[in-house]
Amino acid sequence: MEAGAVSSRRCAPIWSRTQTDVGLKRRHVLGLGAAATVAVATLAFFLSAGATDADPTNNQSGASNPSAVQSNSMAASAATGSTGPYSAAGLQARQAQLALWQARYERAERLYASYRDATRYPPDSRPLTEHPDQVRPFAPVTEELKLLNDKGEPVKGVRLRTSQERVFLSGTESVRFAIQAVDDNNLPLPLTIRNASARSIADSRTPVKNIQANLSFSDNGSGADDTAGDGNYMARLSPATQGFENYNGTIRTLAEVTANGQQGVVQLDVIYTPDMPATWGGVREAVEAGSLNFYIKLNVRQAGRYVVSGRVDDANGVPFALVQFNDELAAGTREVRLQVFGALIRDKAPVFPLKLRDVDGFLLIPDTFPDRAMMARQPGVIYTSARYHRDRFSPNEWTSEERERYLTEYGKDAETARQQVQDLTRK
Repeated sequence: MEAGAVSSRRCAPIWSRTQTDVGLKRRHVLGLGAAATVAVATLAFFLSAGATDADPTNNQSGASNPSAVQSNSMAASAATGSTGPYSAAGLQARQAQLALWQARYERAERLYASYRDATRYPPDSRPLTEHPDQVRPFAPVTEELKLLNDKGEPVKGVRLRTSQERVFLSGTESVRFAIQAVDDNNLPLPLTIRNASARSIADSRTPVKNIQANLSFSDNGSGADDTAGDGNYMARLSPATQGFENYNGTIRTLAEVTANGQQGVVQLDVIYTPDMPATWGGVREAVEAGSLNFYIKLNVRQAGRYVVSGRVDDANGVPFALVQFNDELAAGTREVRLQVFGALIRDKAPVFPLKLRDVDGFLLIPDTFPDRAMMARQPGVIYTSARYHRDRFSPNEWTSEERERYLTEYGKDAETARQQVQDLTRK
């Protein structure tokens, strides 16, 4: 599966929430004449506790503003015509305050703990279970479509299954397409493919040369096809040798099909860049600062921000970690570090040796389309580590200025709420 679009800035940590300054909007429910009751004031407290600020440094939460609760309590007492602290209304208002602050304290504690645990590892060294779409990144992209008739209506009992090896490709890379027709029981239907061609598609206002190349889908076991007569028709597109060697953008393949006597058109898109920005070199490993680091050598032809991703399995082939690099590289011979964080190894206890596999990378090209130039894929295991005892690695959690700032502010909210609970309990 292809990686998604990446910002020209360093990717935001995959564990963080979207940090929009929504703020907390307090909603005070005022008494409406003599009919206002203590329940109205209590409802106001719970409504004001419902909002949550995504950025703890924008500290406007109710946990840090106990005066708001006090003022609401006074309003409740005034509404009942009694201001005595030991009156029935006063006791009821105090119990409402206590319940409110207890709920806020529990929520603040949960928020602190969940953020702390979610950021125990750095964003570029995460358990692969968090990213199931990245476990098999080079698996074909498959889709099931309804065959439409000339009126645009679905044809009953006919479905088209398509697959393509990739979406992004560069340089001399090629892509194989497959088309199959099946019925509602997933049994193959007779299929005929004719007039299949790949063509350039203008993705901007900049005029581009119209390029077109014919493709031949077959089911005879030759060329791109694996097995003759299985109902799966295949063709291969090689942009560099089929007229697209200087083209940069979307290439669309259109195939006219007839399935079970019904006609339709299948569309398959790829995004092509003619030049590979860098090539791969060797791999080495090092245990540094309590973590296992894989260093991959790159021959960088075009300077810029590179994103490199690798998957790490344990000795038994169990998917273990997603490791990434995202930073600027100058032209020349460079190394990128893919770190398997020490605490991740200590916590998950993978069986050594670890295997680095399915590595991909691209140069990010901001503010344009395509937004990336792909490097050649490295499928399969490209490096196997030495055997280590887990005690070689550090159990310390990851830290950063941002993480410490968030934990501090979340901790302040929890402590404020705890103190309020303690004070109200003593009264």
